[in-house]
Amino acid sequence: MKNHLLKLLDLSRDDITEILDTADRLKAEQKAGKKHDFPAGKTLAMIFAKNSTRTRVSFETGIFQLGGQGIFLSNVDSQLGRGEPIQDTARVLSRYCDGIMIRTFAQQEVEDLAKYGSIPVINGLTDFAHPCQVLADLMTVREHKGRLVGLKIGYIGDGNNMANSIIAGGLKCGMDVSAACPDGYRPDKLVLDYASTVTDARFELTDDPKTAARGADIIFTDVWASMGMESEIAERQKAFRGYCVDDGIMALASPGCMIQHCLPAHRGEEITEKVFEEHAGEIFDEAENRLHAQKAVMYLLMR
Repeated sequence: MKNHLLKLLDLSRDDITEILDTADRLKAEQKAGKKHDFPAGKTLAMIFAKNSTRTRVSFETGIFQLGGQGIFLSNVDSQLGRGEPIQDTARVLSRYCDGIMIRTFAQQEVEDLAKYGSIPVINGLTDFAHPCQVLADLMTVREHKGRLVGLKIGYIGDGNNMANSIIAGGLKCGMDVSAACPDGYRPDKLVLDYASTVTDARFELTDDPKTAARGADIIFTDVWASMGMESEIAERQKAFRGYCVDDGIMALASPGCMIQHCLPAHRGEEITEKVFEEHAGEIFDEAENRLHAQKAVMYLLMR
C-alpha cells in the first residue's frame, strides 16, 4: 500500500485487496478477542471540519483496539479554526503523532497535509472522495457475495464524493459500474476520465435510474443534499425526483441484489422505508465494516 490514503484513484487493485484481506483478518481477531499484532502507543490526530457519527466513532474505537489513541481536533479545538495554514499544522502534528485522519471539505487540504507532513494521512471524507466508506462497502459486498470481480454496481443519486469513490473503487476491483445521476449532478471529470481508460470492467453514465438498476448485484445510493449543501435542498429535491430506490427499482435488479447506503438515510427521498428495512442487515454490516476497514488502513500505514 502507498504511504497515504488520499483517494481510491491512487490505489491499485492489489492495494485494495491487501486492505480488504487485512480488514477481514482484523475483524476475525476482534470477534475472537485476540490481540492485534500492532505496536502499542500509536497516536492518531483526527481533524474534523465536518461533523460525524460513524467516522469519529469508528476511527477512535479502531485506534484504541489497535492499542493506540485518537486525539479529536475540531476547528474549535485547533488553530486551524483561527487560520493556521494547513502546511504548518501538518508539520506540527508530524512531530507529535503517528498518523493524521481528516474529515473536511476541500480535497486539496488532504493532499497538502500529505505533501507537507511526514506521517501517513488518511482521508476520512472530502467533497471529492470518501475512500474509507467505499473500502467498507467493498468489504461488505465481498462478505455477502464472495467476490467482487464481475459483479455489477448500480449507483443512483448525486454524482458526489460517494459516486466518485464507488466508480473508482468498483472499476479497480473489476466490477461493472452503472451510475445514474441527473444532468448537472454528474461525477467529477477526473473520475470520468479514469473510467474511460478502464478495459477490464464496464462503466456507464446515465440519467435513468432504471438503466443503472437493471441487472445490478448491488445498488448504492446516498442523500440528495450532502453536508454543506443545505441551501440547495429544495432545488435538489426537484432535480432528483424519480431517483428513489423503491420496489420498482429493485424489481429490475438481479435476484439477491444488495443495498448499500453510507448513512444517514433520508427515508422517503433517496430510498423508501420499505426497501431500507428489507436491506437493513446489509446496510448495518456496511456501517460496522467502517471500523474494520479503517483499522486495516491504520494497520498498514502506521506500523
